Amino acid sequence: MGTPLGDFVRAKRDSIQPETLGLPDHGRRRAPGLRRSDLAVRAGISVEYLTRIEQGRDRNPCPAVVNALADALSLSRAEREHLRHLAKITGGVCPSHTRPAPPSREVRPDVLRTLRLLEPGIAVVTNRLGDLLAHTDGFAALVEGTGLLDGDPPNLTRYVFTDPRARAFFADWDAVADERAFDLWLGPSVENAEWFAAELAPVAGPEFTRRRGHHRVPARGDLRLRHPSGPTLRLRRETLEIPSDAQQLVVHLPADDATARALDPLGPRQPGRLQAVS
Repeated sequence: MGTPLGDFVRAKRDSIQPETLGLPDHGRRRAPGLRRSDLAVRAGISVEYLTRIEQGRDRNPCPAVVNALADALSLSRAEREHLRHLAKITGGVCPSHTRPAPPSREVRPDVLRTLRLLEPGIAVVTNRLGDLLAHTDGFAALVEGTGLLDGDPPNLTRYVFTDPRARAFFADWDAVADERAFDLWLGPSVENAEWFAAELAPVAGPEFTRRRGHHRVPARGDLRLRHPSGPTLRLRRETLEIPSDAQQLVVHLPADDATARALDPLGPRQPGRLQAVS
């Protein structure tokens, strides 16, 4: 049985062409990408040890080995952070047949007060599972008619992979789907993420399972939305971490003048009716 760490190392190795690292082309081979022996040499470890890591038989490589693998794979900064995170959680992953307690849906009063100050802006409190915990009226106006808030409780990840309306709403659906699948690796806890993924996989199908296994670090560019009222909106997202609660406050800002003009009639003009999702 593999591990998240081993799966990521193997996926990255398979995606690298030897010539991009200045290595000779050994001709046709059965599998694409970098040979295990070449990666082991670059990382300064044995092929047998690399095999154990990739196959999940070694769950606790030391930080020096993790850093050496990151260097050998020429990982970006975001990919290096993901590799270190996977190394951390892989060492503590133990199969469990007991469902963990769900992450708290409570949003602290001070966070709700912050949301209220953002009215009539577009802001939402969420977690890495995609649970939508509280939002401004501006957010509700933005997603009205899309079905995003129809879930009980609403969840962005489940919406993206199971509601056909999501493909019409998100102009760059593939990029958003990559983000949602990747974020499950980040919490709120390993146990919660694993249970959520296991429940979602049968209904979401290969579009979800393939992305979750790829460990592709998303670019997180502007969000392009095809609003039901007609205009295509381009929004920047500012994410403020609330680490004590494993939540995020996400503020959506117009990325261009056309979007700012289109949003003006959508939002409420008076602040007030803050929406908390129990």
